[in-house]
Order: sequence, then structure tokens, then C-alpha cells
Amino acid sequence: MSSTLALLLLIGCSKTVPRYDAEAQGLFRIVGYVTAGAVMDVIDVSKLTHINYAFLLPDKNGALKPFGSSAQLRRVVALAAEADVKVMISIGGWGWDDEFEALASTEGRRARFVAEVVDFVREYELDGVDIDWEYPDAGASSDNFVSLMQELRNALPVGNLLTTAVIADADNASGVDPAVLKVVDFVNIMAYDGGGMEHSPLGLAQEALASWDAKGLPKEKRVLGVPFYARPGNLSYRQLLESDPKAANGDQITYFDEIRYYNGPATLRDKVELAQLEASGIMIWELSQDALGDDSLLTVIWDATRR
Repeated sequence: MSSTLALLLLIGCSKTVPRYDAEAQGLFRIVGYVTAGAVMDVIDVSKLTHINYAFLLPDKNGALKPFGSSAQLRRVVALAAEADVKVMISIGGWGWDDEFEALASTEGRRARFVAEVVDFVREYELDGVDIDWEYPDAGASSDNFVSLMQELRNALPVGNLLTTAVIADADNASGVDPAVLKVVDFVNIMAYDGGGMEHSPLGLAQEALASWDAKGLPKEKRVLGVPFYARPGNLSYRQLLESDPKAANGDQITYFDEIRYYNGPATLRDKVELAQLEASGIMIWELSQDALGDDSLLTVIWDATRR
């Protein structure tokens, strides 16, 4: 029997075909967050390496709150599998710090949380977990964060990923002990919602990457976050472009008599170039805010990585 035929028979007899391992291959990461409201049929998942599904929510006792998006998550997993894209469940998000503080504070609560997360990952056939505890307090909570992440790492199936999302300025992230950075596979740096009058300018991205470098996060674990929305008002890039096609020419437009700041194609190309030098990928919040078709910012990022 030829080696090629043997391989085909082996694949045919297997229940699942292993996905392409972006981490092992050193592939530049393109990580996109999606939510329950995302219309997956208009998102080209083949231009991603990872999808973070947001959010699964914890309670203070370590249990997971009821998950109301089962069909959507299974749809995401199915589409991602066709494109060899990994799917992670993102847990927490902005405003859930009190729950994390409480659940991480005792061994028993951490154990319950870890067990329920592992069960969730197995039920939905996911590739890993993204912990979005954005503002852990310094001191005891910082130590508890380390314990939580280490215990989660030890309990996840071999090959599953563990990541975390952090604020832009590492100097203001005293609750993130450098020990956590050693446990995770990579870190999504939320380098947006800052930069003075502007919204997530290139300078903010440069400062964010430099601050996390100084904190001990190696280049291969840094993933630079970019926004697909404007400030003020949280308007999507798609809305801006529908209002004024000239939005593609810069980083600000006047929308209903107010200046809105965002990241246009040119700035995103610059950020990809920066990330190729100082990080290992780009993270997007979030994909349902993208423009459609040829105007897609995801396509801009994808094309920029192939220059």
C-alpha cells in the first residue's frame, strides 16, 4: 500500500481531521471576536486563524451562567472547521471583574469554575479558552489570577489553547502578575479606547506593545488589538462607510454633526506592519462591525499580512 493511500484511509477512518496548528507553524495570527449577534454568512472566516466567541459569563460562586447561544456557537465551530480556524470561548468581558475576584478567591470556587469550563469546551468541541478578566486587583487577587490560570491550564485537554485579554497599558495592569504571561499561549492586547482625542491611533499601539514588552511579554505572545468601531458612539465601521464612502480615506469623519474617530484601511495596514515587527498577530473587536465585500477591514488586514 502506498503511503498516500494509507494516509487517505487513515483520514477516512478518523472521526475528525486535526486542524492546522497556527501556533506550531508560527503563523501570523488574525484573531477575531464574534458575538451572538454576528451574521456568520457574511464573515470570511478563511481570513482568520482564531475566532473568540464572546461571551460566556461566570458567577461569583464559580459556576457558569446559562449559555443562550448554543446554535450560534455550533454554527461558528462548523464554519471554522471547514477553514482550519480555531475557535475559543471568551469568558467574562468588561464589567465582570467582581465575579472573577470572588470566584478566584477560594480553591473550591476555582475548582468549580475550571471543571465547568472544561466541560463546556468538550461539549462544543472548542480549541481553547480566552479569559477576559480585564482589571484584576493587585495583591491577593493577582495571586488568585495566577492560580486560576494555572489550574485551568492543567485541566484543559492537551493541545487546547489558553489566552487572556489585557488592557493597553501594562503599567496600569499591576494585577496581571508576569507569571500569568508564562502560562498562556498568547495575550490579546486591547489597544483601543485611548489615545487622547483620537481613537486607537498608531501611537497608542506602539506604546501598548512597548509597555507589555517591558513587563516581560515576549513578542511571540503579543497580539495587537484593533477596533472595527468608532468613538464616540461605538458606531461600526460599516455604518460610517454607509454614511460616507470617504470614511475609507482616513481615520475620522463627521457623522450627525460630530467628529467620529476610528481606524481606516491605511492605519490598519500600518498596524499590521507594526505587529509583524513587534508582535505575533492582530486581534479584532469585533467582526460584525466590519464593512461588507470589497470594503472589508478584515480583507485589508489579510492582504497586508501577505505583502
